[in-house]
Amino acid sequence: MALHKMHPNMNKNFDPRENYKKTQEAAGYIPRSKATQKTYDEIGFMSGLEVHQQLKTKEKLFCHCPAGIYQKPNVFDAEVIRHMRPTLSELGEYDGTALMEFKTRKNIIYRLKNETTCTYEVDDTPPFPLNREALNISIEISLLSKLNIVGEVHITRKQYLDGSIPTGFQRTAIIGVEGEIPLKNKKVRLIQLSLEEDSCREVSDIGHTRIYRTDRLGMPLIETVTYPDMANPDEVKEACDYIRFLNRSTGKVRTGIGAGRQDVNVSCRGGSRVEIKGVAHTRWIPELTHNESFRQWSLLMLRNRLVKEIPDHINWKISQLALDYYDFNFSYKPLKESKELKHRIIAVNLPGFRGALSHFTQPGKMFANELTERLKVIACLEIPNMAHTEEFDPVVPLEDWESIRKLLGSAQNDAQVLIWGPEADMKTALETIEERCKMAFAGVPNETRKSFENGTTIFERVLPGADRMYPDTDSAPIPLEDKLITELGSSLPQEIIDRYHIMKSWGIPEDTYTYIFKKDLFPLIEKIVNELGYSPSFVGRLFGHKLKYIEGHSKPAAEFSYKIVYGLLKFISEQGLTPEIAWLMLPHVYEHPKIDFESVLISIKFKRVAKEQLFGSVPFLKSKFAEIQMSEKKNNEKDWIMGQLRKMAIGNVSLSELAASL
Repeated sequence: MALHKMHPNMNKNFDPRENYKKTQEAAGYIPRSKATQKTYDEIGFMSGLEVHQQLKTKEKLFCHCPAGIYQKPNVFDAEVIRHMRPTLSELGEYDGTALMEFKTRKNIIYRLKNETTCTYEVDDTPPFPLNREALNISIEISLLSKLNIVGEVHITRKQYLDGSIPTGFQRTAIIGVEGEIPLKNKKVRLIQLSLEEDSCREVSDIGHTRIYRTDRLGMPLIETVTYPDMANPDEVKEACDYIRFLNRSTGKVRTGIGAGRQDVNVSCRGGSRVEIKGVAHTRWIPELTHNESFRQWSLLMLRNRLVKEIPDHINWKISQLALDYYDFNFSYKPLKESKELKHRIIAVNLPGFRGALSHFTQPGKMFANELTERLKVIACLEIPNMAHTEEFDPVVPLEDWESIRKLLGSAQNDAQVLIWGPEADMKTALETIEERCKMAFAGVPNETRKSFENGTTIFERVLPGADRMYPDTDSAPIPLEDKLITELGSSLPQEIIDRYHIMKSWGIPEDTYTYIFKKDLFPLIEKIVNELGYSPSFVGRLFGHKLKYIEGHSKPAAEFSYKIVYGLLKFISEQGLTPEIAWLMLPHVYEHPKIDFESVLISIKFKRVAKEQLFGSVPFLKSKFAEIQMSEKKNNEKDWIMGQLRKMAIGNVSLSELAASL
């Protein structure tokens, strides 16, 4: 269905919605729920991971500031402002990301708190020696990951011009290389594990001002990098979960929001490596990787069409014209506001790009979004920053577009966009539009993209190159002796895959495994089973079903430790109560961790009843049921009697024993 009645001379018979739908179908895009391995094989899906995890150390990596103390965004003692500039690598080249960030002309503001920041972190003093506690933990995790430990630790600098690190570079060191992790149906190779300092946390990024807080800056962080061995989105999540669980099994890493993050590298056949940055939750991974692989596949289709229809694409360029707001009666609010601010408005002609702007890229997104996102990041024009001729719901009247086309001298197959903003940003904005359109002739640009929970991504920055890494002249190499490595390797926890098989043999439901591994509860479950004699299946369900549910629906009055569950089950055993009562007691214990267990029994109104008394009431209940029964359906009597006795039986008699007696 057409959006509006088209002007007789403008994009005749062209419907952006229909074009979006056709290009989506041509790309073969289907929802992930309908995709199979064949789907991903057809487009050559490929993915790898960079999994980051903060280490639980007392101090930061290169200074003596305490690690793990956080501040609120607006709580700080001082502010420091910086302007980042790129530097040449040892090969005499500039990193593409650094050049892009330099073009943004950002004012980087750091909010400092005296308790968590020192002169090292704001680049006023050299680094202290590497934190040995962090180094030892990273070696342990490398050994668990079957990585080969390096003979000597060399600290290098990795450029970051986005301002996330005040020095403009991150100090990092490779600890282990060439390892592997086992998944259910395959092994995934690991490239390396590095130990590095964490970056700042972003507070805001508006226009030419980006604000960070420095509490997280410098905290020890490990990065586990895999080869692109994952052949479908679910494998990517499985591999990421395994690495996460492996890290947590040591009990020496931080957990909670922000303590663990992953960057996911995705490509398709003929595409490019695109890095989805800072994925907060592993559950986002399948949808993100699915959509990114099809975004690339669709961009390759667009490339093929553009190259075919524009033979002289090597010399392709935009044309533009500054407009006068008073020549048009724009009712679109951002345009009216721009007029009041005396900003510039520029019309841009994209030769041969009719149909490209509404070309499908991701669910709910088209190629035009590729332009608006880069205008936001590189030219610092806040969204909405652009209008175009292929919008589903036009914000500029078609009559105005026709006038603009005439002013630009546009051909029938051209597309047009309007951009607006401060005079100082227009040159960069025009360069950005032309650059991204030219990239469309090549296919898929290497870039870093930001993730969203709905599975879509937006442009974040140009993908960094290898030439941004160089040695740190302030830090001496650290030899690693075999004795240290042997000592650290002697007390490693069980492998995650072994724990998986043990729980499977115990009959613990598989839907509890993710929670148990995520919370590193296996050692506690094993201790309860071995020392208190409880059924592994019961304990697994108590944690993975009941406690997981309680955590999602309740808030403890004080800090809750999972070790309290051991104490609860020990109390139940010593009191001669049956295990089922734990299901009633646990919600109260979770909400009030300091309460004594006898008080919990009072709270749930538990009464001790002798087994003989319970079983003695069965004949009476049977005769009672005979009087009230409405049908002869099998098990009705048993179910009714169990319902009558359940509350009294829990804690006093095993429910399975009671049921067997009926």
